Amino acid sequence: MLALSASLVCSPVLAGTAPAATGDKNAFVADLIGRMTLEEKIGQLRLISIGEDMPQPQLLKEIAAGRVGGTFNSVTRKDNRPMQQAAVERSRLKIPIFFAYDVVHGHRTIFPISLGLASSWDMETVAQSARISAIEASADGLDMTFAPMVDISRDPRWGRTSEGFGEDPYLVSLCAQASVRGFQGTSLANADSVMAVVKHFALYGAVEGGRDYNTVDMSPLRMYQDYLPPYRAGVDAGGGGVMIALNSINGVPATSNTWLLRDLLRKTWGFKGITVSDHGAIDELTKHGVAKDARESAKLAITAGVDMSMHDSAYRDHLPELVKSGEVPMRVIDDAVREILGAKYDLGLFQDPFKRIGAAEQDPADVDAPGRLHREAARAAARQSLVLLENRERTLPLKKSGTVAVVGPLADAPIDTMGSWSAAGKSGQTVTLLQGVRDALGGNGRVAYARGANVTDDAGVVRYLNFMNWDKPEIVQDKRAPGDMIAEAVAAARGADVIVVAVGESRGMSHEASSRTTLSLPGSQETLLKALKTTGKPMVVVLMNGRPLTINWVKDNADAVLETWYAGTEGGHAIADVLFGDYNPSGKLPVSFPRSLGQIPTYYNQLRIGRPFVPGQPPNYTSQYFEETSGPLYPFGYGLSYTDFGVSGITLSSPTMPRGGRIEASVTVKNTGQRDGETVVQLYIQDVAASVVRPVKELKDFHKLMLKAGEERVVRFSLDEDKLKFFNAKLEYAAEPGEFKVQIGLDSQAVREQGFVLQ
Repeated sequence: MLALSASLVCSPVLAGTAPAATGDKNAFVADLIGRMTLEEKIGQLRLISIGEDMPQPQLLKEIAAGRVGGTFNSVTRKDNRPMQQAAVERSRLKIPIFFAYDVVHGHRTIFPISLGLASSWDMETVAQSARISAIEASADGLDMTFAPMVDISRDPRWGRTSEGFGEDPYLVSLCAQASVRGFQGTSLANADSVMAVVKHFALYGAVEGGRDYNTVDMSPLRMYQDYLPPYRAGVDAGGGGVMIALNSINGVPATSNTWLLRDLLRKTWGFKGITVSDHGAIDELTKHGVAKDARESAKLAITAGVDMSMHDSAYRDHLPELVKSGEVPMRVIDDAVREILGAKYDLGLFQDPFKRIGAAEQDPADVDAPGRLHREAARAAARQSLVLLENRERTLPLKKSGTVAVVGPLADAPIDTMGSWSAAGKSGQTVTLLQGVRDALGGNGRVAYARGANVTDDAGVVRYLNFMNWDKPEIVQDKRAPGDMIAEAVAAARGADVIVVAVGESRGMSHEASSRTTLSLPGSQETLLKALKTTGKPMVVVLMNGRPLTINWVKDNADAVLETWYAGTEGGHAIADVLFGDYNPSGKLPVSFPRSLGQIPTYYNQLRIGRPFVPGQPPNYTSQYFEETSGPLYPFGYGLSYTDFGVSGITLSSPTMPRGGRIEASVTVKNTGQRDGETVVQLYIQDVAASVVRPVKELKDFHKLMLKAGEERVVRFSLDEDKLKFFNAKLEYAAEPGEFKVQIGLDSQAVREQGFVLQ
């Protein structure tokens, strides 16, 4: 499949007039910088958003004048070709521009959202989704993607939870590495590779109150231990760019944070790529209150280390004067230009500016042609992303016979099935749950469909969500009375053998700028569920959402619950594969589900405290909420299967680990059920006594394995000193001698435990 799709990007090389790349990147870039005027240098620092603010005729003039370094939001060769021609045929120095886009979880083929991909706990699945995304994006003339998004998210009120890989530093770091590897391929210079821009640097997922764009105030210890590792992983994997976050960090906006961008990113981590501001972030420094005007904003940003200015005019308008006055040294400008030209060099654009655009005669006749999609890979990834939360009395899998009532506002919602940031994906090419069930049943059964309810009956919420999608409203309300819609759904359910009801959030509810004050299902959907329950028919709840929800009633009343997130182009087929047993679910949660909003934060690896709540012991004067059961509704790492697995006690190769040595921890895992199935065996470590307070446990390794019914296998984990290291009070990364507990299980709570000592 990959080899077939790669052919889409192959085209004859067009003869550009840009300077030819030599074998010495540094010498080539230095020579070019030496021939540039100040205006041309500043032009390279400008990243222009294509749209009403910059119509194409004006943009072409700007490019030809050497006043643009790159663009984003154009996604076809036909659109990009004239812009590249303006750069390499009409500008003085013939420097090519690059084309970028937000390809987060697919380009034309939409894969599950990042939270869903993380639920697979399969790094090859994560990497392959990025690889195919790169193949499709580069085939449309794109050079760069603003992805992966690797912000740790522990407050599900934050709308951008859907874009990331969850709450755990280790798992998110692995996903970051796999994504960069997939996007960039074996070489950035390859025609089917795109540059990964790791975002949002830094700590964006920790915004106060889960409110997007808010402040972050965090201790250095927590920063280094929990929130910075995924960015570092993306950089160490070779990510060519870093997008800077919109939040402030301990009082200093990331966009003007010299410590963050120069001291940490470049000096400590050794990053050599480009840094890009977020959309309009340099202008926003005045709103943060650290700059009095746009001139000062430009000075703060370029001095701090922001190479490219995305969608604002601060650099264009003020850097020339700032340089001439001596307030910004020319070397600062040259440093930024050097990284941008270096990125273009790495992308092979100096060698061939039309590497990913190709010749006009090679353009697809129809850019939206179904044959350009990678449906098989999307379906496979989506199946792995699904997490079975409940399955009472083996309700699932369903039989492919009888009548299935498919109900709910998200049952036939192609746009929502794709999820947020769905790039160039087309809703008309997306398989919904309704279509998936119909295709699975074929002529062997009947589907009775009823919408049952709107996603929400709150007119204010509908107005907001449609304003967020100003070009084409996504929330289209059924004008019927709520009671009439429910009556139709109940009637369909009474005539069916089983109910499959799709509820959750529209994709706009789990998106940038869509923070929520509640995590419950909207009232219209709760009313529908309770009405369906009265029929007495088995009820399977299919969740579609981009964040953990508080679903206590669903947990207690549904016969089965399947978390599907937003599953992408082939989502409906993948969900049906699991519902009817053609695929045995194996997904595990990358985030904890809270019982209530007031329980946030609920992440599993919280720091140890002096008065912890211990189940089964008196709760008085312990850290807990007395109104409800302590602990998450569903823990991190949780997920059921259609079969059962048993995990033996832990065997350690030695009770002690010498400095610089290693020991092995092993368990025997057995499939004790009647079906073949996959599971994820997870290893956690607890540092019993350290110089600073440490988490109750931390994920340090895992293995995903397939076992046939009745099969058992020994799973071995190698433990060395590196797995025991942490940042101490001096921010030194080291392991301390003492006792450690090894925990192995199928989620973060159901574990076996054994101890050893680091000497």
